[in-house]
Amino acid sequence: MNHEARTPPEPPALDPVHIGLVSVSDRASRGQYADQGLPALREWLQRALRNPLRVSERLIPDERDRIAATLRELVDDQHCDLVLTTGGTGPAPRDVTPEATADVAERVLPGFGEEMRRISLHFVPTAILSRQIGASRGRALILNLPGQPKSIRETLEGLRDAQGVLSVKGVFAAVPYCIDLLGGPYLEADPEVCPAFRPKSAQRPQR
Repeated sequence: MNHEARTPPEPPALDPVHIGLVSVSDRASRGQYADQGLPALREWLQRALRNPLRVSERLIPDERDRIAATLRELVDDQHCDLVLTTGGTGPAPRDVTPEATADVAERVLPGFGEEMRRISLHFVPTAILSRQIGASRGRALILNLPGQPKSIRETLEGLRDAQGVLSVKGVFAAVPYCIDLLGGPYLEADPEVCPAFRPKSAQRPQR
């Protein structure tokens, strides 16, 4: 009888993920100042995700048709699995990112916007003026984020107490499972940065 120990199977390889990043700003797109949104998003994603990342970046002005066309291009032509926008979500006349996102959305996911505002209200009362939304288009998730790097991190990652422990989870905790349900790749987040939630039946062994 063969009593050799069986080697446990290797966990499946991490899925590659393609993420579109869109910074919406009239002045930054004209070169009047350096854009901060794209570097902040890229840096956070590189810390938060273990998957092989491919990132497509766009810096565009606050023009509704241009924003909508960019979102369509990233989802329909570039086949991004996730698109994150930054900027253009306030009440000013030129803030039209949510309208452009709604123009291309197949379904709006209201919970993302509600939670983003709730997180930001821990810091500033003017968070109620923010109009960010989440939406799906095909197999892709589109999220509008704030314009400031600090707010981007807090919204995605959540709130930490004085000891660095998460007291309120950020919206990214729900992103991997949402993309699962849309038929996209399996995103594995670093739990030290942003622990993601999935039902046990939807979890894969971690690498």
